[in-house]
Amino acid sequence: MTDVTLSAAARAPLSPFVFRFGRIGDMVMLTAVLRALHCRFGAPCHVVGMDAWIHDMYQGHADVAACWHVPRKAPFVLGRAWPAVLRALRRSAPGPVYVFEHHRRQVPRIRRLLALGGIDPRRCLFIDEEPGTERLWLECLLEFAARTPESVPAAAYPEPAAPGLWRPHLHVAQSERGAARDWLARYGWRGEPLVLVQPGNHRTMGRRRMRHWASCDDKAWPLEHWIELLQGIRAALPEALIALRGAPAEATLLEQIRAAAGVARVVVAPCGLRRLFALCELAQSMISIDTGPAHAAAALGAPLVVLYGIQSSRVWLPRSGADSPVLALEAERVERICPQTVLAAWRSLPGERATDAPR
Repeated sequence: MTDVTLSAAARAPLSPFVFRFGRIGDMVMLTAVLRALHCRFGAPCHVVGMDAWIHDMYQGHADVAACWHVPRKAPFVLGRAWPAVLRALRRSAPGPVYVFEHHRRQVPRIRRLLALGGIDPRRCLFIDEEPGTERLWLECLLEFAARTPESVPAAAYPEPAAPGLWRPHLHVAQSERGAARDWLARYGWRGEPLVLVQPGNHRTMGRRRMRHWASCDDKAWPLEHWIELLQGIRAALPEALIALRGAPAEATLLEQIRAAAGVARVVVAPCGLRRLFALCELAQSMISIDTGPAHAAAALGAPLVVLYGIQSSRVWLPRSGADSPVLALEAERVERICPQTVLAAWRSLPGERATDAPR
């Protein structure tokens, strides 16, 4: 742990409670905030999210003491986590409660949860800002985390003067690194450059969405563009292993791209978060649509090119956890970005990356 964390040892530690009902990219960004809160209050955070994968996201994470997920639409009290969340909220008193959720449907639900649990409202802060168009959203989250609830003595818990520390970061176990290497070895990988390619985003999940993927998704890139991209990577880096990465529900899309490209040493990697994190640590680089796995790759130090549609990179650009480059390419629709532009950006990334030791 950092010196900033150790400086809090003389104070009574408080366990911050954090609510954030975000997608994968949101929860990766949140790790920078969790580090800041841990350092400031001297104890790891409790996190409440809205999807079961949150447990994989924060597995082994030093800044997370515990996490739970609650129902997306049903009343919280009908979820299995409700009693445990309530007990933890009460045990964490007088620790601060930070609500990073801004969705109009979800904020009232959280307020009811806190009121029904008898949580002192003076412990609680609610973010009063929504993602805009000009400011990086991570900076907005960090500014909110620097505020102090009424019940917490601000002088006793000053904000650490170490803004450079607040970067997204994820934990990968040594056993997971070994398992990822073993999986890659099945395809003949012996440590050559590994290039990850992430074609899908959350809109491509499921058969119904897949049928309408290219027509209604501003983040969709035509099949012929993916073919040209893979062929360009192979020409520029003949020895590389290219892994088409996506969620298991995107396996059909990934296989379609692989088969159509007709390029040697291209593998399909439909995998969950833990395998994704290990592959990102090993990757020489990644090319991705604007989606959560791009944030994970940046947090784990993979040089990265991200393709943006209507969402602005000024707000959603991933922040690297290791000073690795993150390049954004933007158009009103991703399909208007030509493959040669993407290849040129990818070629500008550093060609060598140490992947033998954890960062």
